[in-house]
Amino acid sequence: MNDRAGGPRPAISRRELCIAAGGTGISALAGCSTENTNPPQAKNATTITDHSSPDLEKWVDEVPRPGVAKPSGTKDGHPRYEIAMREVEQKLHRDLPATTVWGYDGQFPGPTIEAEQGEPIYVRWTNDLPDEHLLPEDTTIHSDIIPYDTPGVRTVTHLHGGNVESESDGHAQAWFTRDFQRTGPEFEKKDYYYVNDQPPATLWYHDHSLGITRLNVYAGLAGFYLLRSEHERSLGLPEDEYEIPLVLQDRSFEEDGSLFYPTAVSDEQGGGDDSHPDPSIVPQFYGDTSVVNGKVWPRLSVKPKSYRFRLLNGSNSRFYSLKLLQYDESSDEIGGDGPPFVQIGNDGGLLSSPIKLDDRLELGASQRADVVVDFTKYAGETLLLHNDAPAQYRGKMSSSDDDIVPLPEIMLVDVGDAGDTRDADQLPDNLTQVPEIPVESVDNERYLTLNGGANDDYGRQLHLLGTAQKPDGLELDDPVTEEPALGDTEIWSFANRSAMSHPMHLHLVHFQVLGRQPIGDYDPAEDKINLDALEEPAPYEHGWNDVVTVNPAEVVHVVVHFGEYDGVFNDQTGSYMWHCHMIEHEDHDMMRPLKVRPRADDADTRTE
Repeated sequence: MNDRAGGPRPAISRRELCIAAGGTGISALAGCSTENTNPPQAKNATTITDHSSPDLEKWVDEVPRPGVAKPSGTKDGHPRYEIAMREVEQKLHRDLPATTVWGYDGQFPGPTIEAEQGEPIYVRWTNDLPDEHLLPEDTTIHSDIIPYDTPGVRTVTHLHGGNVESESDGHAQAWFTRDFQRTGPEFEKKDYYYVNDQPPATLWYHDHSLGITRLNVYAGLAGFYLLRSEHERSLGLPEDEYEIPLVLQDRSFEEDGSLFYPTAVSDEQGGGDDSHPDPSIVPQFYGDTSVVNGKVWPRLSVKPKSYRFRLLNGSNSRFYSLKLLQYDESSDEIGGDGPPFVQIGNDGGLLSSPIKLDDRLELGASQRADVVVDFTKYAGETLLLHNDAPAQYRGKMSSSDDDIVPLPEIMLVDVGDAGDTRDADQLPDNLTQVPEIPVESVDNERYLTLNGGANDDYGRQLHLLGTAQKPDGLELDDPVTEEPALGDTEIWSFANRSAMSHPMHLHLVHFQVLGRQPIGDYDPAEDKINLDALEEPAPYEHGWNDVVTVNPAEVVHVVVHFGEYDGVFNDQTGSYMWHCHMIEHEDHDMMRPLKVRPRADDADTRTE
């Protein structure tokens, strides 16, 4: 590995590591003070913790399955879809008045797009939304580059996990309003082209409009995109009614059924003062109500067979740590362990072999897990999908004392009677070939910092991404610093200098996790990456990933190849993005541009 990134030693003081803790109410880091030095909260401000959703009876609605999108025609011989974003009224709970949401094709979540590996499709995402936003909009976010006075709501759709051309990636500045009357500076085309030249996987699509992604996604603009293949079908995995996509989200509601979203920073998030805008962006959002596939605290009926669950963390900020537990509904008592998750895939597709998870399954915001669950031994039983991740998530350093809005109960699973029992489906020992990217082929290494201690012009906490040369962080519109060339292989080392975990996402590419180490044990200017000294990736981090969780005070090393590699993925150049996928962080200001340059065979493509 050569041409290492230089720069000052990334020393981090205890005060620096505690800054974000003081800003978010986290106190478990040893020696960190939680004294709130902010002025009193603004009057009439509505925060996460001063709101409670209606007291709704749990487990009264069945989990729905999202509809499947149908092509409206063809273009250049390929299926073409037209999917409109619309405002609709939808019943999210039996006892809750209909909720106004925004949905692709008028559905929350949006319809599932089912595509075939190697068969391209076109999608025209159209904006049929009202002139005014459904939720209060903070116009101070990127006010120098966002025309907030433009009539209509800005939207743009990103295919998360898509190895696609930059013109169709859903760049945050490629937004458009109704009927494409106004468009952003990166807007290039109306019909997005998805080449689907990548491994079959659980992808998803969601809004990515600059400065309001958190609001648009919270309003409902998200859906599944399942990429399939003949090889996957030959494995005999559970299919048809035994394959269920499940998007896990948290929401909060008003008594009239409308969505609640905070408009001011709470004391637990650093407090507020009269200088803060009204409404103001909040540093994170945690809802007090579990929503699965658009239903509040639902139950899922299954037969005593094996099922394939495609799990997606579609929440704005919340982490999940999931396990199925036995549950007595009459006494509301939790029993022993239920059936384990057997993970067969993650963000980028199938794992090389199934992995039985003896512990819990962690999902950061936007991460996916493709799992098989065998219910044959649980006929007639009720199981609880349980979450023990606190809202203020910090990996192994997490503490229930830090939890400001807990959400332990996600959904119930009712297993049918023994009369329906079938023999358990046997999973193959080998699922696919996942080529390993050798570190010996690395052209460049990047040291990238995650920061949470800065403040914006209004005194609000600002989340920033930095480099070895600019460790304290850069803003979105600062010049591009990540410019790999097509064909390059790089190691990206994410160093978390904040006091909370961040799920880091790269557009366009998938990467492989090399491992973790304490932040103080690695200096890019002096140290080589010692693979033998790294903490091994978690079982669910094997294979291809497009999101990785970086916990406080640690460095996570990932290796990524830009372009086709060993017969998988495809060559693309142009402008993309990388960011934290806690969407409030992404909006303010934990997102940076990424530019993939054309291949330069006769020039040195390595960067200092």
